[in-house]
Amino acid sequence: MDEITTMHVIGSRQFGGAERFFLRLVSALREAGHPTVAVARRDTPVAEALDRLGGRNHFLSFANSWDFATRGALRGLLRYYRPAVVQTYMGRATRLMRKPRGLPSFHVARLGGYYRIDGYYRHCDAWIGNTRGLHRYLLEQGLPPARCTMIGNFVAPAPRPAPSDRIALRHRHGIPADATLLVAVGRMIDKKGFQDLLPAVAMLCGDFRGLHLLLVGDGPRRRELEAKAAALGIGERVHWAGWQPDPDAHYACSDLFVCPSRHEPLGNVILEAWSHGLPLVSTRSDGAAELVRDGETGILCEVASPAELAAGIRTLLEMGPTARERLGRAGREELRRAHGPEAITQRYLNFYRGLTQRVAATV
Repeated sequence: MDEITTMHVIGSRQFGGAERFFLRLVSALREAGHPTVAVARRDTPVAEALDRLGGRNHFLSFANSWDFATRGALRGLLRYYRPAVVQTYMGRATRLMRKPRGLPSFHVARLGGYYRIDGYYRHCDAWIGNTRGLHRYLLEQGLPPARCTMIGNFVAPAPRPAPSDRIALRHRHGIPADATLLVAVGRMIDKKGFQDLLPAVAMLCGDFRGLHLLLVGDGPRRRELEAKAAALGIGERVHWAGWQPDPDAHYACSDLFVCPSRHEPLGNVILEAWSHGLPLVSTRSDGAAELVRDGETGILCEVASPAELAAGIRTLLEMGPTARERLGRAGREELRRAHGPEAITQRYLNFYRGLTQRVAATV
């Protein structure tokens, strides 16, 4: 196996799907024996996670999109490591990354959303969209087809939890051990659709006495959502776990998963739910519509409709434990087949090698 040296750069403060994928890919490349440098914003959850991982990690300020100190430091790191590929994630890191003249590294931008290309991404050498829709968007922006590709995200299948661990976590959040537990994970902002999920759950509580909802995440809408749950009369059925650096245990203690997003280019949470074998219902956002085969690997419903969301959850609840387990297994198998660590990491390596080999062939 020929080693390929890469540098991965992210400048965000949050710790959501993009940040978790950044960590997964960096770890996977290192485990596969490829020299991999990671650069992140200092004093963030990503920096803390990289510290725990060890390896060649650097932490910069990424104060804003015009942070000349960070831009200079990035150029210094490129000159020092001379990676074959430097891959940036999201707008700030991508805008600040400007290669020194004469350096043979390729600058690859990885996009997980429909971001503005001009001023942020057009100066790159190649582009990766993590859905088919994003790949089409890149081409529609006039970027060269030979330098654009689609590579999805990956999540490794999670180990089965011990029953005692499930019960302990439920107890910590005041959830009955025998409850039917629905979990949703995400930042509490409008586009994540929690304002639709709460009334959907309220529509079901009368018919399903043991139904409880676990919300994992935080954000500017949390207090408003807490007040809404109380006004709907379901305050005792909704449990607030807050932001979690690693939500695996919260998936593992749950029975069903719901993704109520109004806008979701991909939906890492769907992959994470599949990794735990959870049967799921999701709104038909762009990402979910690509990932989920309705009725086979999950249940899809209309966006921004509490009644449709309630109907989807009801379908899961009424199909019984055996059918739900079968749906969860199908999702886990889809994850293994199309979104496993080995396959996705190899696709990244193949794309990197293709870029460098095309240049070598022209020299």
